Amino acid sequence: MAEVIHMRIGELSEKSGRTERTLRFYEELGLLVPASRTKGGFRLYDSGALIRIHWISRLQELGFSLPDIKEFLTELQGTPDGPAMMGDLRSAYAVKLAATRATIGRLRALEAELAASIDYLDTCKSCAPSTHKTACRACREDDHAEMEVPAMVLAVQTSSSIG
Repeated sequence: MAEVIHMRIGELSEKSGRTERTLRFYEELGLLVPASRTKGGFRLYDSGALIRIHWISRLQELGFSLPDIKEFLTELQGTPDGPAMMGDLRSAYAVKLAATRATIGRLRALEAELAASIDYLDTCKSCAPSTHKTACRACREDDHAEMEVPAMVLAVQTSSSIG
C-alpha cells in the first residue's frame, strides 16, 4: 500500500499555484477539505487536494463562479448513487463541451477575420506618410485590386465612421 503524503497549506499553495488565502477560501466554501490536521491545528492536505484544485480551476475557465462550483458539487454529492452522479456529471460536461465548441468556432471565425484584415493592411504600404485618411477609401492599389476589403477594415473606411 502506498504511503499517503500530506502537505501543509504552504506546500499545497506552491504546488497548485494558488495563494494560501485562496485555498482557505475554497475551504470556507466547502470546496476543499484538509485530509487532517496536525496536533498544532495546521491543515494537512493529500494529493487529492491538487486534483480538486485543478478541477475548480477548469470549471472557472468554463465560466463557473465559485458559488456555482459549490452548488454543482453539492448537487453531485447529494445524488444517491454513483451511476446517477456520474450521469449528472456527464450531462453537465456535455453542455459545457457544446458551449466550448461553439466558442472555439466563434474564435476561429474571428481569427480568420483578423488574419484577412492584417493581410489586407500589409498591402497598404505604398502611400506617402502624409496621405490623408480619406484617401484610404479610394485606394485602388494593384495589390488591393484582387482583394475584398475585410469588414474589420471597411468599418473604419465608411462615411459613417466617427471622426
